[in-house]
Amino acid sequence: MEYEDQEFEQQTFEKLNLSGENFSHTKFIDCNFENCNLSNIEIYNTKFQNVKFNNCKIMGINFSKISQLTFSPEFNNCIISTCSFSSLKLSKTPFTNCQIVQTDFTDSNLISCNFENSKFKETQFFNCNLNFANFKNASGYTIDPKNNRLRKAKFSFPEVISLLDIFEIEIE
Repeated sequence: MEYEDQEFEQQTFEKLNLSGENFSHTKFIDCNFENCNLSNIEIYNTKFQNVKFNNCKIMGINFSKISQLTFSPEFNNCIISTCSFSSLKLSKTPFTNCQIVQTDFTDSNLISCNFENSKFKETQFFNCNLNFANFKNASGYTIDPKNNRLRKAKFSFPEVISLLDIFEIEIE
């Protein structure tokens, strides 16, 4: 199927291997991706408006190439690896129950994002606004409180202790 320069509205894409597909200049409005492999897709000037990704493999995607005005995704139970969300406005975006590996959120607006129950590995948060973000029951994140805004963010014990790593203090 051809995806470039297309428009899809209220469609569900289920159990598809879309790896390497070109979604450039495509509009996805009120669509769902269920159990799809979206690795290394090209998304230059792509519009994702009210799009849900459930149980998807999302690898090697530079989301900063999308059309940012309408970007409103939801990620649930996804594997998100080697992606870039840098310099995006993602406030209130759910990233729930995800595995987020080697992903870059540098300079992103993540106000009120929900990362609940997600597992992080080698993911970068730098110069992010994480005010009101939810990291309850999340693990593996490395967040420097000196280089990110964290007012009213929610964390769970004992993982919240990792916020002190930058200070090289010993807790007994």
